[in-house]
Amino acid sequence: MAGSTITVRTDPEVAAQIAVLAQAMDRSRNWVIEEALKQYIQTQSWQIEGIKQAQASLDRGEGIPFDAVMEEMDALIEQTARTRDA
Repeated sequence: MAGSTITVRTDPEVAAQIAVLAQAMDRSRNWVIEEALKQYIQTQSWQIEGIKQAQASLDRGEGIPFDAVMEEMDALIEQTARTRDA
């Protein structure tokens, strides 16, 4: 499979760490970078999808009001403090 070429400028320390990983894994530096990019893209895509779903949920009125969350948090903090002091 033919790939696209991307040029990246990076800190020499990052480049050195990539080289160390590549050698330890018996892989090329390109492979290490490609895998890192794939993982980054997958994580970012997952987070963006989660944010979109949360925003849609809020748009449908399924959110919990801030004041209700804070009241519950205060109650949990009080309960924990009482348990710890007992």
